[in-house]
Amino acid sequence: MPHIAKSTMLVFLPLLPLLVHAVSAAPGRITEGSLITADGQSPCPLKHTDVKAEISGALGRVTVTQEFRNPFQVKIEAVYTFPLPPDAAVDDMTMLIGDRTIRAKIKRREEARAIYDAARKSGHMAGLLDQERPNIFTQAVANIMPGAKVKIAISYVETLPYESGQYRFEFPMVVGPRYIPGRATGSQGGGWAPDTDQVPDASRITPNVTPEGTRAGHDISIQVNLDAGMPLDSLESPTHDTSIRPGPRQAVVRLKDKAVIPNKDFILKYAVAGRGIGDAVLTHHDERGGFFTLLLQPPERVAVSEILPKELIFVLDTSGSMSGFPIEKAKEAMLLALDGLNPQDTFNLITFSGDTHILFPDAVLATSENLREARAFLQSRYGSGGTEMMKAIRAALGGGESRDRVRVVCFMTDGEVGNDLEILAEVQKHSNARVFAFGIGSSVNHFLLDNMARYGRGEVEYIGLNDDGSAAARRFHERVRNPLLTDVSIDWGGLPVADIYPKRIPDVFSAKPVMISGRYTAPGQGTLRLRGKMAGHDFTREVRVDFPAAATSHDVLATLWARQRVDDLMGQDLAGAQRGAMRKDLQEQIVQLGLDYRLMTQFTSMVAVEEKTVTEGGEPLRIEVPVEMPEGVSYEGVFGDRNRLAHAALRYQGAMAIGAFADRLMVATPALVRASSTKLHPWIATLIQHGASGHEAQFVRDGKAAVQVYLSDTSPETLAELRRLGFEVTYLPKTGSIVAGRIAVEKLEALTQLSEVRYIAPRI
Repeated sequence: MPHIAKSTMLVFLPLLPLLVHAVSAAPGRITEGSLITADGQSPCPLKHTDVKAEISGALGRVTVTQEFRNPFQVKIEAVYTFPLPPDAAVDDMTMLIGDRTIRAKIKRREEARAIYDAARKSGHMAGLLDQERPNIFTQAVANIMPGAKVKIAISYVETLPYESGQYRFEFPMVVGPRYIPGRATGSQGGGWAPDTDQVPDASRITPNVTPEGTRAGHDISIQVNLDAGMPLDSLESPTHDTSIRPGPRQAVVRLKDKAVIPNKDFILKYAVAGRGIGDAVLTHHDERGGFFTLLLQPPERVAVSEILPKELIFVLDTSGSMSGFPIEKAKEAMLLALDGLNPQDTFNLITFSGDTHILFPDAVLATSENLREARAFLQSRYGSGGTEMMKAIRAALGGGESRDRVRVVCFMTDGEVGNDLEILAEVQKHSNARVFAFGIGSSVNHFLLDNMARYGRGEVEYIGLNDDGSAAARRFHERVRNPLLTDVSIDWGGLPVADIYPKRIPDVFSAKPVMISGRYTAPGQGTLRLRGKMAGHDFTREVRVDFPAAATSHDVLATLWARQRVDDLMGQDLAGAQRGAMRKDLQEQIVQLGLDYRLMTQFTSMVAVEEKTVTEGGEPLRIEVPVEMPEGVSYEGVFGDRNRLAHAALRYQGAMAIGAFADRLMVATPALVRASSTKLHPWIATLIQHGASGHEAQFVRDGKAAVQVYLSDTSPETLAELRRLGFEVTYLPKTGSIVAGRIAVEKLEALTQLSEVRYIAPRI
């Protein structure tokens, strides 16, 4: 068993109905007396999330308001891990307490944490927002008094994607369970997975999942106020039931149900009338200088006279999180993609979960016999095990480069892994292949998939569980066979521009604009030239540009530019960022951008403190907010069957990554697993059966064990049964079915015999 650090925490994977105790004395970690509300019945401090989006043209401003209430009899600290879009530029946070509004300050991450911890310890109400990944954030709110309500409003800006005449607004609702590779090293957060040597922050990106058949206890509402700037042609959400109040150019879109379960991405698509949008130049100028965003439309697609042969490598994720609907949808799309191969193409199939399986030793011609074998191989695949994606990345992208064929790698996955930065670093190493990513499911890792396509110079496609797989397959072959524009560059014609992103303009595979952000150092007018290759021929288009001396509108362009620059800097050392050891020079540049532009980054956080009021009652009880399982994802596929969950449900201090991950837990700790029963944490089982084990020093004192007991009910009769055994109650929540206290070690076995007792764990 791995060494367990004293500063790590004891948490139970909330796939058993538990309220769980956790402990740590280290700053920013779980504090003594922490609970995870994860039984679907216990009260949840996060009551509601309200999302309001203001969309004007291609720009969106979104405000996310999280309402926290304390349902307990003691003051609490609520901690919630949640997603935002991967390109969102988060630039504001406010804390609302009654009629008081406290605007957060942007600070270095460690400084913000120190301010928050000091406020928490001194009794001041405080809020802290950290960014764990570009698409994962953690909100902590300290010292919420019993019955009190606090609202946290988070605001971000984004540019809406546009393709083939249609805009797309998307809001993610849940962080799905991620596979965590590596050897456990401890825990700094409250998630179900421990930190590992490959994912040092795993415990901060794996929020506890509510048990199957239960609710997390919080819901969501969404309202989109849309000003398209042009007559609307169509407007729909393929994911949710909505009510729409339309107008000629504007519309208000709301979720029909104002209390929707937050278990899948919300998507809104709308089209404008006519031939779509034209080239656009948006500018802003303030005391920091000039900023611009260009939206340059690609040319119309033309037929190609010659189709070059390709080597296509299809890679399918068959891990547990893909079990059921997701893998069947992926197989549907992949089978259709195989049907679109040309006879002169070569291909191969790779599947991955815990192991990687390669169909042919080398790519083979797309003959009827080879395709028949590939279809049979594909149909035999099912979802189970972990997501060892790195092996598949290297197998698909490695090897020699064919002189007469372009290698195209097509990944179909939900991308739910914790080492996503490391995977992107690996994709960056292989310039000999084009990477096309297909995100399969209702709540996938957009950050990973978007950037696999970005660094792999390909395209990304998302397929929901109810989407048409054949349409996605057709688009894939059209993009691969006949890209709209390649070798794209811009001749700025002497215009005073600087710090332009992306530095390398991607090829254009579909009817979406080329989007460029940058700065202009002086006012001026001129003509830029968009250049590239179209169907093998040179393409040039001229665009008139005016950079004004004064431009007060579009102030979000400065924030969007800063976010692009942060992404570019992060991309220069993704492997270091994954290890928590990014190059210091890059880190300092990112910090300065965050401070200068009031921007959330991996290294800057937002903190708000209510300084006028001091609460009483010591340090607060920390409550981890559970999340829903994403729609369509199998509990069994991710966390194993119920019998194994009875053992794997515990995340003992510094344990191996679990769940799809249960296979590895069972192998890593066979003695503990065999020792425990469905009613007992292994340390309790060992104490009863064998006496001292080394762990009892943490929860046994003067012959009595400090435990927490999950009960079928907390009626006076049940509590009387406990007291008859000498159980001393030290904590009894107002609601829920858990009790904490002390009992003589020799009475533990008798405690397990009570029919009302469902689980016993140590209270450290």
